[in-house]
Amino acid sequence: MGRPLLQRSPMPGLGLSMGITLTMLSIVVLLPIGALLLRGASFGLGNMWEVVNRPRVWSALFLSFRLSLLAAVFNLVFGVLLAWVLVRYRFPGRRILDAAVDLPFALPTAVAGIALTALYAPNGAFGSLAREVGVKIAYTQWGILIALIFVGLPFVARTVQPVIEEIEREVEEASATLGASRFYTLRHVILPMLAPAALTGFALALARAVGEYGSVIFIAGNIPLLTEIAPLLIVIQLEEFNYDGAAAIGIAMLLISFAMLLAINLIQIWSRRRIGHV
Repeated sequence: MGRPLLQRSPMPGLGLSMGITLTMLSIVVLLPIGALLLRGASFGLGNMWEVVNRPRVWSALFLSFRLSLLAAVFNLVFGVLLAWVLVRYRFPGRRILDAAVDLPFALPTAVAGIALTALYAPNGAFGSLAREVGVKIAYTQWGILIALIFVGLPFVARTVQPVIEEIEREVEEASATLGASRFYTLRHVILPMLAPAALTGFALALARAVGEYGSVIFIAGNIPLLTEIAPLLIVIQLEEFNYDGAAAIGIAMLLISFAMLLAINLIQIWSRRRIGHV
């Protein structure tokens, strides 16, 4: 018998692939983070803590991460529902709605901020309606939340949508045949399948919201201790040529973001193990 033919991968060899991957990863991710940490190390932990440990900085950090988390939770729920509707239902205008989901990806953030401000300002189309019931949206934390929801929604919808397309209807029909209610099927059959992808979309939406700047500054009002976000403080420090101060605030955001993403990844691992046991 002849020797079996080896199946060659269409990708290059391991050494070349690994080298290209590590090079690109270093240029795009590792070098910028390393430069930030190096700047902070040269500045000193004590000096960094002195910059961060101020009411204005803590208020901006708390505002950015709190509203980013709320926006990501909203997008997690609404994004899954939106993806489900786009996949499972056929209705007039579905293709237009499906294309509109990608609008925050294509629209420049500054343009999105100007458009949202024009809509939700007191004299805008939506802002005037809200003013009639005594609610102010633009230049408040509500405006920031709406902007963060706008930029983060596609991450959840587009991450979950392919998974929903792979779920066969026979699975739901089998569950119903066995006597399960619609809620039981949703809770114990559908959601476990969607959980890993939904958590991935949640993490992406959260990461996008935390660092969002262009679409927020126009609608936020940028009032210190009220509507001032952490990225704006970094920009202010850079404009004042205080690079060490900007690095200190950036490192604080990096550490908080890393802790939140680590928690999300641990939840993802737990959910996948749970699905595997089931």
